[in-house]
Amino acid sequence: MDPAIPIAALSLILGAFIVLLFFANYFRNRRADVQSLAKPELQPDPKPRSSKSHQTISKKSHSKPHSHASDKDQNKKHHPLDVNTLKGHGDAVTGLCFSSDGRSLATVCADGMIRVFKMDDASSKSFKFLRINLPAGGHPVAVEFCDDASSVVVASQTMTGCSLYMYGEEKTKSSDGANQQTKPPLPEMKWERHKIHDKNGVLTLSGTAATYGTADGSTIIASCSEGTDIILWHGKSGKIVGNVDTNQLKNTMAAISPNGRFIAAAAFTADVKVWEIVYAKDGSVKEVSRVMQLKGHKSAVTWLCFSPNTEQIITASKDNSIRIWNINVRYHMDEDPKTLKVFPIPLHDSNGVTLHYDRLSVSPDGNILAATHGSTLQWLCVETGKVLDTAEKAHDGMLHFYANYIASIAYHNHLIHFYWILSLQLCPPPSRCYLSFGRLTTSESLLHFSSHAGDITCISWAPKNISTGDGEASLLATASVDKKVKLWAAPPLSS
Repeated sequence: MDPAIPIAALSLILGAFIVLLFFANYFRNRRADVQSLAKPELQPDPKPRSSKSHQTISKKSHSKPHSHASDKDQNKKHHPLDVNTLKGHGDAVTGLCFSSDGRSLATVCADGMIRVFKMDDASSKSFKFLRINLPAGGHPVAVEFCDDASSVVVASQTMTGCSLYMYGEEKTKSSDGANQQTKPPLPEMKWERHKIHDKNGVLTLSGTAATYGTADGSTIIASCSEGTDIILWHGKSGKIVGNVDTNQLKNTMAAISPNGRFIAAAAFTADVKVWEIVYAKDGSVKEVSRVMQLKGHKSAVTWLCFSPNTEQIITASKDNSIRIWNINVRYHMDEDPKTLKVFPIPLHDSNGVTLHYDRLSVSPDGNILAATHGSTLQWLCVETGKVLDTAEKAHDGMLHFYANYIASIAYHNHLIHFYWILSLQLCPPPSRCYLSFGRLTTSESLLHFSSHAGDITCISWAPKNISTGDGEASLLATASVDKKVKLWAAPPLSS
């Protein structure tokens, strides 16, 4: 008998047992989520919902909008800038964005749902929201509003590549009855695109209303792949209007400037490449050409963001520094972008080692930079680089690996394989959790997940002030693997 057969059989049994544990944990948590949403104070729908097509929303959810409870009064706020918490997501929240007027907040979640919250009052105990079911089999990773608060574009990862879906409101016929109650229109899928980056996944979506030059104000969306390509999409039509290649082994992220003029990408190297989107007289995209390269960092750039006026780019690097660049230069005359300021990253671990930032987002007035590392959130003064406030463990909670992650590696090279779990180390928070997968026949390690419980997955400032009950305030939203979205007030600037 081949000595490898008993080992393979034992590995199969062990792998099947652990997969069953994951399934049991998954359904137990989903059941708990349903029960938590069915509490009397949330006014649940007493009628059972019939299963519909995965591309539509339950009609009941539109005729009587849902509301998610916040835990504002249930849990003590652990930080003075903590305004509210949106609960009710069934899984890790993987992306969020505000509408241009700041009155709507869209989130995507690993439970396959898009939720669009109405932000009439950020201090409210519950929020009305619209729920959209994505096609089955996909894992949504990013979302952007398109043209207005009634349309969204979502990137969803599948086993064979990444897809883009655009949902918008269906036009309703005007009614002659003056007293007839108006029902909110039902969102429908306007377009879909599959394998947009071949087999590569999407790392980030960045969208804006193009207002520079002769642009017609249409939403332009940049999808950044985990390879080296970046594609520009016309939000309303779903047509490709341009694409670029960073030629830097692999991308980290990409962002489009607020006026739709530039695209900047952080990738494997320390340099940041910048392209200009040139618009034709009819408002359409004419061409995309590389115009600048930001050189100065000594190690890879982990994240970047544009200033609200598009004249500056802020970068964070693994060389432990933050740089502010002036890109308002005459690049057509070979004038290089200039480094305006360099700040050391002021975040350190218990041993004094500097921690790099995962994400950056600058406030609408350009004065405050929000930055994250794991579950830590910091606010910095853009002018001085000083720390205005810090929220350690801004998000917390247990980390779960669900069946969709396991399924996402089961389809490899167009063949179905059996997989076994090479190592599984699940530690209680705030420890790090590890999960590795390999192929049974070759013991080849295929995937390795590593994440802290409570890691922040996305951050975004509201473009305009939002009511908080006592007035209006500039708010920052953060999403996390802990199934929550938190709203934070901007800290006061140091005098």
